[in-house]
Amino acid sequence: MRKTLFVNVLLPLPVAGLFTYRVPFDLNESVETGKRVVVQFGQKKVYTGLIHSITEKPPPVQAKYILSVLDLKPIVNDIQFRFWEWMADYYCCYQGEVMNAALPSAFKLASESKVLLNPDAVIDPENLNEKEYTLLIALQENGKLSLSEVSRTLELVKVIPIIHTLIEKGYILTEEELGEKFKPRMEVYIKLAPEYEDEKELQALYGQLEKKAPKRLEILIEYVQQSHCLTEHMLEVTRTALLHRTSDGTSRLSAMLKKGIFEQYEKEVSRLKAGTATDEVSSIELTSFQSKAYSEIQHQFKSKNVVLLHGVTSSGKTEMYIKLIRETLDAGKQVLYLLPEIALTTQIINRLTKYFGSEAGIYHSRYDENERVEIWQKVANSMFFTPKTVIESGMDGTSLQGSYQVILGARSALFLPYCNLGLIIVDEEHDSSFKQYDPAPRYNARDAAIFLASLHQCRVLLGTATPSIESYFNAQAGKYGLVNVSERFGGMQMPAIEVVDLREEHKKKRMKSIFSLPLLENIDKTLAQGEQVILFQNRRGFSLHIDCDNCNWVPQCIQCDVSLVYHKKDNLLRCHYCGYSTRIPDKCPDCGYTGLMMKGFGTEKIEEELSIFFPNARIARMDLDSTRTRNAMHRIISDFEEQRIDILAGTQMVTKGLDFDHVSLVGILNADSLLSYPDFRAYERSYQLMAQVAGRSGRKNKQGKVMIQAFNPKHEIIKFVIHNDYQGMYNQQLSEREKFKYPPYYRLIQLTLKNVHQEELNKASAELAKTLRNAFGKRVLGPEFPQVSRIRNLYLKNILIKLEKGVNLLKTKELILSAISKMNSQPDFRQVRVIIDVDPL
Repeated sequence: MRKTLFVNVLLPLPVAGLFTYRVPFDLNESVETGKRVVVQFGQKKVYTGLIHSITEKPPPVQAKYILSVLDLKPIVNDIQFRFWEWMADYYCCYQGEVMNAALPSAFKLASESKVLLNPDAVIDPENLNEKEYTLLIALQENGKLSLSEVSRTLELVKVIPIIHTLIEKGYILTEEELGEKFKPRMEVYIKLAPEYEDEKELQALYGQLEKKAPKRLEILIEYVQQSHCLTEHMLEVTRTALLHRTSDGTSRLSAMLKKGIFEQYEKEVSRLKAGTATDEVSSIELTSFQSKAYSEIQHQFKSKNVVLLHGVTSSGKTEMYIKLIRETLDAGKQVLYLLPEIALTTQIINRLTKYFGSEAGIYHSRYDENERVEIWQKVANSMFFTPKTVIESGMDGTSLQGSYQVILGARSALFLPYCNLGLIIVDEEHDSSFKQYDPAPRYNARDAAIFLASLHQCRVLLGTATPSIESYFNAQAGKYGLVNVSERFGGMQMPAIEVVDLREEHKKKRMKSIFSLPLLENIDKTLAQGEQVILFQNRRGFSLHIDCDNCNWVPQCIQCDVSLVYHKKDNLLRCHYCGYSTRIPDKCPDCGYTGLMMKGFGTEKIEEELSIFFPNARIARMDLDSTRTRNAMHRIISDFEEQRIDILAGTQMVTKGLDFDHVSLVGILNADSLLSYPDFRAYERSYQLMAQVAGRSGRKNKQGKVMIQAFNPKHEIIKFVIHNDYQGMYNQQLSEREKFKYPPYYRLIQLTLKNVHQEELNKASAELAKTLRNAFGKRVLGPEFPQVSRIRNLYLKNILIKLEKGVNLLKTKELILSAISKMNSQPDFRQVRVIIDVDPL
């Protein structure tokens, strides 16, 4: 008797729970946890969901049938489902939102509305206007059209009114059609017909072609040379490669295919470039202090699952990472190497490829969706060919080809389908780029990696020169292991740091635009010695704003509560929050005065000013504007490495773990702007940014130099940077955090309310805060407007909840969700959106 099966399906939607569907009998053998299925959701929509579980127990209401099963093998494993469940619970979001973040969009096939002719309709041109008639003729010719295709056909943006009219007249129908997004790359290959695989037959063919068709013989000889078909090591030959070395070969090859000399076939090929290992990890020789640290890490891992490696900049942490990776791979385990920025992957992937070749893959958002699916599949291959199954089955190592054992990536790499993780490395663990801000889930990749490791029962190594206060606190408390490295690789000295007092420089009229005279002199000296310079300013654009010298008018964004930044390259004022842009007015719109002044400076102005002071220097800029295209960042880093750039000016991108051999001077142009940000983490972040960018300076045989320009040169954080005194900064900040009830002593949950109407938002936020205070008392702060109180025409208000470490988080989140639900149930507040950010940064 056939079983009646039901599947609980997770959909990529912000809705609670799983949805139960019935399995048609003919698909009983196809359903499996982790496979994708096509299901109808609601009246018309069709989605791709994931089978979460299979049961024979029918639901209380009649279930719809699944429409199809898309996969031969599961694309998601049980550990991933458990990871997603934890993330949804901890970060107060829906599992469907986690699924949406985790899967490449090519896996998430959603239905698209299609328009088609009603087969019973008779077209009457007298009853139609020109646009309606044009659309019906197009449908007669094409069968179906998507809404975007209708828009292009009619050359209109708004086509819904026309479609509704034709539906009412009975001329057209709509339907939902599922579109497959992932398209495998196919390559055409050429091979000899079976009758010519025998060497004697092949020699006979040589003779025939030599007499009758010598041009075709050229193609045959080229094929034999490329394929090595007369040897034991025969290779496949692509049509493209075969024709590449033969002129006018297309027609001749077609003739040989028709004659049956060759056969043609298609094969799926990878879009990804496979690396080749050139060096053995055993060739890495650790210094005595590195060996000591490496041994200490291994010792700490015996009792701690998480170890913090606190090593000064240029201490050679990467060499230790590579040794640990090799050790993990030799034990038959996978490795995840997390980095906060895509910028960092360029140098590191080159180093990893050197030692791990095709075992190493890279995964981040700059890859297109087809490439991301391929990487997903290569990691998933390990689900079916783990080292353990290879050993047990007696297969040789080639069975693992096509799978990645080491993944290097940004935070999204956490979601890949690992089955056998043995080590997670979180490099630059302090970096705020590990935090996902929008959309949900708003997770911290460092913290999520630690939970993922617990599911795999694997180890986590957190590495940085400037630990986050939370991580260092956990290490000091014994929750994490701690290994300190205070020496730089190769005996390199820590850079000498000089602070330039900008008040004195201005007073003595020694400022040249945005540069102090001492900084310009040191840049000149550095360039004269054939060395390189990095200049850091954490603001992009040309000037931070313009204002009227007469009435102090400042141009504001029409959608956000911020002033507009001037970008000289485009000659536009831009909003860095919503992207709005406008031209600079000729005169002040308020008073008519023509003396509009530019105030403040960003990386674009630094680049221009440098070209004036150093006309012969090769200058480049690295910020969000200059790295928008896919390969721009790689090109800038490569050019700087190869000394095709003399001075690199940039935002915090230049502070992050990049190693350059010829940088001997680093300049921080405006330290005060870092220290004045209104946030309890401002001093910690300022120390981290300045210490990290300072660490870019120095060479093996020469001490580097760092120059910090500041109006308050005696600031305590600048002093800590000068003396490389992380412990001093940590102790000072820890004291203040405890006094004012901030992490690591307290946990924060921030609620951000959004609405287009400020008055409605004020009332809703007050109502929500009142409900929360009934549950949490004085732990609730606010509501209050954030520093930027309107973004994209939505007004914002924040409520902050401070929780002691021992408070039950699950119960807390239930109370928060209940309070939000109560507020949204009121008719006046239904349109108020609430964003929950657990552990905000």
